[in-house]
Amino acid sequence: MGISALLMAFFFDFYFDINDDTLMRDIMSGVYSGTPDGHNMQTLYPLGAVIALCYRLYGAFPWYGAFLFLCQFGCFFAVGVRLCALIDTADTAKSCFAWKLLCLLGLTLFQWGVWLTHMVNVQYTITGGMLAGAAVFLFVTAPHTVERNASEAAAKALSVKEFLMKSLPSLLLFLLAFQLRSEMALLMLPFLGLAGAFCWWEDRPVVTGKNLKKYGGLFLLLLAGMGLSLGADALAYGGEWKEFRRFFNDRTTIYDFYPEVVTDDAYAADLEEMGVWYGARLLLENYNYGLDEKVDAQLLSDVAAYAKEHVGGTRDWGKLFKDKLLLYRYRSFHREDAPYNLLMWLAYAANIIAAVILLHGRAEKSCDKAVPEKAGSRRRRDLCGAVVQLLLIFLVRTVLWLFILMCGRDPERITHPLYLVEFCLLAGMFLRQLVFHAVPVPETAAKALVQTADLGCGNVNGSAARKLLCGAAALLCLLSVVFMIKEVPAVQADQVRRQEINADWEAIDAYCRARPDIFYFEDVYSTVAFSGKLLECRDNEVSNYDIAGGWMCKSPLYREKLAAFGIGEAVDALAEGRADFIMSDGEIGLRGLVWLEIPFAEKGINVSVEEYDRIGEAYGVYQVIPVSKDGQYLREAK
Repeated sequence: MGISALLMAFFFDFYFDINDDTLMRDIMSGVYSGTPDGHNMQTLYPLGAVIALCYRLYGAFPWYGAFLFLCQFGCFFAVGVRLCALIDTADTAKSCFAWKLLCLLGLTLFQWGVWLTHMVNVQYTITGGMLAGAAVFLFVTAPHTVERNASEAAAKALSVKEFLMKSLPSLLLFLLAFQLRSEMALLMLPFLGLAGAFCWWEDRPVVTGKNLKKYGGLFLLLLAGMGLSLGADALAYGGEWKEFRRFFNDRTTIYDFYPEVVTDDAYAADLEEMGVWYGARLLLENYNYGLDEKVDAQLLSDVAAYAKEHVGGTRDWGKLFKDKLLLYRYRSFHREDAPYNLLMWLAYAANIIAAVILLHGRAEKSCDKAVPEKAGSRRRRDLCGAVVQLLLIFLVRTVLWLFILMCGRDPERITHPLYLVEFCLLAGMFLRQLVFHAVPVPETAAKALVQTADLGCGNVNGSAARKLLCGAAALLCLLSVVFMIKEVPAVQADQVRRQEINADWEAIDAYCRARPDIFYFEDVYSTVAFSGKLLECRDNEVSNYDIAGGWMCKSPLYREKLAAFGIGEAVDALAEGRADFIMSDGEIGLRGLVWLEIPFAEKGINVSVEEYDRIGEAYGVYQVIPVSKDGQYLREAK
């Protein structure tokens, strides 16, 4: 993984994928408000506070970017280590090394061919999904159940302490995912639950006091970790932050689930009755609601409640369900979601093949051959168990997909981790069948083979297991190479695009910092495409600019930031010449500037919005000048 990281660093730059992570970095590093702060509204506060503390100790180091970088490559490293542990066998060192090399090659090519864009364009939501996927894989491939002897009945279960210690890495990874992106972790939690249920089912006898302590204890530890995280987060977001969190949640409800309520004229009359006049609705539509102080927590709460009742309540949910079911089927089989859906189906097929071949071999060569009825019963039980497990995974994935499709929340940052975690569970089950479902071996070799996570090299079913492993690894390598041929040029083209877009951002940043006596509000749509470099070292001085909307607008930190520049209300600062407005020529062409005059008109102030400077070739700097009824400027223009 280290070599892979160095090669990626040589061929590509690492970026934050979207400006959400850039803003989170600015908040935790102190660029946003002047002081490093853990209240970034996206991660849970304990994690944000730890990263902010690191910035307080040494602000020049890119702590947040390095954290995401280590999480992503750390997930692949942990999976690689587990693969090597599973391949360590009692066979010759030469063959073990070859298997390790093949499996690690498949993992690396997967990283480059399937997951490359998410490795170099990093996003905290996807990183959270990767942590959850690694947790699922490590849990399902850990030898939780038994140290096998010659007879399955003589298997000795792990102690409660041993079980919890072997499960600790998975637990910590999932709790870290929960800290980083709690919504994503909760979406992936059913897969972790399935992994636990499958391991429990194989820990025979199933219903024992020891098993209840092991799996129940692990579940309680998970609940305790999540509960403590949420409790600390709730305490940190008390007081004025509690009111803003209500504002934040209602804003999310409107924009993510019912955007038509502020974009469709059909709802304009009802919104006006609630106090959302034309100007406020226009600012909500283009996200620049920071220019209107009347857009507060109570107003958004009213709009969100109205949207739920009059937009959500009037939807034909039956028809919507049918439409989304068809969309789910389409996305599961068509290239719009390739290569993720293809790999997922191949993983299902690999598990079915492994179950049939290995369990057939087990029935044919079982130590219970003298009792054919017992051998046949075991075969039917294990085969039925494998089929039921795959059906349960498919059922859970269908429910999760329909949930996000029905909610209209299916961007790649959600669907790709969903594919990944499902693939991790299926891959872990496949390896588990090869490692722990091997036929009982002679008692003299059993303990040694199990302690080294035998892949079947020395037992009676070793040939089939070895062929399945090599075939799966070779197929993954082949497909990853095919995907890489397309993925690498696409990522290279995206990097060029990011460099061009970020050149404008760097020019804006330099322009604003060169004029520290003026505060600059930026049009939201003019700046959403910018993204910072992941591992860039910066001075982290407070910035004298902010977007005129977005998810931190009107937060306590936002108020603190404006107060540091002597600004109470944005419209007053703009009218008095203490602040100016930055907007791209493209957005000017689409929306013009009349909308910017409306917040002033609603306060009884006539203004003229004029461009007085340029930033690069694509951005204008605009001043807002109050004018009298006869058109005379009421203050000197710049």
